[in-house]
This record gives sequence, C-alpha cells and structure tokens, in this order.
Amino acid sequence: MTDQAMSPEWKKGSAELLLLSLIETVPRHGYEIGKLIEQRSQGALRFHAASLYPLLYRLEKRGWVQGKWVEKAGQRRRRYYNLTARGRKVLAAQRKGWESFVLAISQVTGVENA
Repeated sequence: MTDQAMSPEWKKGSAELLLLSLIETVPRHGYEIGKLIEQRSQGALRFHAASLYPLLYRLEKRGWVQGKWVEKAGQRRRRYYNLTARGRKVLAAQRKGWESFVLAISQVTGVENA
C-alpha cells in the first residue's frame, strides 16, 4: 500500500468516487446521479442538491468531468456530465485506494466485506 492509497482524503473523497463511478459509462444529469446513489444504496446514502451540485462543479473545474447543457422537447434544460480522460485516471486511482482501504478495515475489524 502506498501512502496515497490510505490518504485521509478518503473520508471526503468517497463522494467523488460515487459520482465519478456513476458517469463512467453513461452521461448523467445531477438529479439522476442523486437518485441512483439513493436507489443503489437502498436509501443509506443521499445527496441533496445543496451538496451534489457544488461537488459536480468542483469536479468539472478540476477537469475530471465535462458538463454539457441539453434541451429536450417538453423537458427543462439539464446539464449532463461525462467523465474526461483525466477523470478516468482519477477514478481508477480512487477505486484502487478504496479497495486498499476496505481491505485494511476488514483486516483490523475482522469484518468481511466491510
């Protein structure tokens, strides 16, 4: 394990990991991302607009995601986000680090699949 793999940033970085993972293969808008997180976690995780959108804007500013406004007939304009090449590298590193973190927690606590 590297020092970076077990960085203290994991506590706040897990939100980034979730968002990047959800737009890895399919561009999604913020509301859809929030709903997917809630559904897939069976309600255990929730992102409100007040925290979700600022995070998406930060990811965009870092160059990890790219946003594009899309207008569809009969619907309001939405900003869809997709992963950039730089974002893919960040996601791969975060996944690797998260796996190391979960393994370490499991080894310490004796809990499998922590």
